[in-house]
Amino acid sequence: MRTSDVFGLLRDGRPRTRAQLADASGLARSTIASRIDVLIRLGLVAPYGGGVSTGGRPPALLALDTSAWVVVGVDIGATHATAALADLAGTILAERRADLDVATGPERVLGWVEEVVGELLADQRRAVGELAAIGIGLPGPVEHSTGRAINPPIMPGWDRYDVPAHVQRAFDVPVLIDNDVNIMALGEQHAHLSDVDDLVYIKVSTGIGAGIVSGGQLQRGAQGTAGDLGHVRVARADVACRCGNVGCLEAVAAGPAVARTLREAGLAVHDSQGVVDLVRGGDVTAVQAVRQAGRDIGEVVATLVNLVNPSAIVIGGALADAGESLLAGIREVVYQRSMPLATEHLSIHTSQAGERAAVIGAAALAIGHVLSPEAIDRAAMAVTGPVAAVGD
Repeated sequence: MRTSDVFGLLRDGRPRTRAQLADASGLARSTIASRIDVLIRLGLVAPYGGGVSTGGRPPALLALDTSAWVVVGVDIGATHATAALADLAGTILAERRADLDVATGPERVLGWVEEVVGELLADQRRAVGELAAIGIGLPGPVEHSTGRAINPPIMPGWDRYDVPAHVQRAFDVPVLIDNDVNIMALGEQHAHLSDVDDLVYIKVSTGIGAGIVSGGQLQRGAQGTAGDLGHVRVARADVACRCGNVGCLEAVAAGPAVARTLREAGLAVHDSQGVVDLVRGGDVTAVQAVRQAGRDIGEVVATLVNLVNPSAIVIGGALADAGESLLAGIREVVYQRSMPLATEHLSIHTSQAGERAAVIGAAALAIGHVLSPEAIDRAAMAVTGPVAAVGD
């Protein structure tokens, strides 16, 4: 058993004794002791309180030390950026936010990231050596294996730019990059749906995209484009889409598309927030337009539900603030068009994490890498050599 396997028994945060770990793993207590020694030297495991004695000295409890290292999560949006320092449990320790246009290019935006990471560490009096990883979400298609944005429509100067290498000039740690909706899915799961292994997070804003978590793992697909719902054709639509095709979901149901529909109806509205304001003000035309957008989204989501069978559909993004008007349309079609067994226990609701889902998810992305079996075993091998990493 590898060091990472023993660590996996403590990953949930519950304190255990060496005897309990030996029983759970089937390993000899001497082997468990050597693995625990390595994890303590790495700073990942520490003594926890005291065990209950059954006679004699109480057994020593051990647990994951969530304060040992820290990570940074960064949410880069179209016109803003947020960075947060978190411990290994994902608890946010400090946070910074700025108005920052992604179109100013990677040098400007990533320069802000480098500056703010230093400020966050100083704010919490943490040394640079205690930083374990940085997770970053970008508002465009990302090739996760390289951390490069690929033909991002709203990010001039970012195409195939080596984001990890840039950030690593200042901080020599792993830098993980993903698109914004994927990290929102991770953030929602981490903050509010930790017991849900199968969920889909759908962002409805300027565009429409989905982050898919199946079997507890984020599903990116072969090239990282899994979940691109915005460019699936819907039956009623013949509107030209910015991608060059006709009838895409985004072209009829994203925030700008709904705003366009309302302008054609004579209402003065220019963006998603304007649509939401009209809905909240009780404008019947706006309510009907948003509900129809929900039906269009529901048409695509119904197919997704049949294909991946999630237990939760979470709606986020700017248009999600329209609340029940949007949800009603989605639910109407999903429950009608999906298989009964697939919807028997399906929950469809708006995001509880809201706009903070992305920065929480970016931190979770970094933590997932730091505490992965591969990373634990590499660290163990660096400390003691191959025997402790590979095991018996």
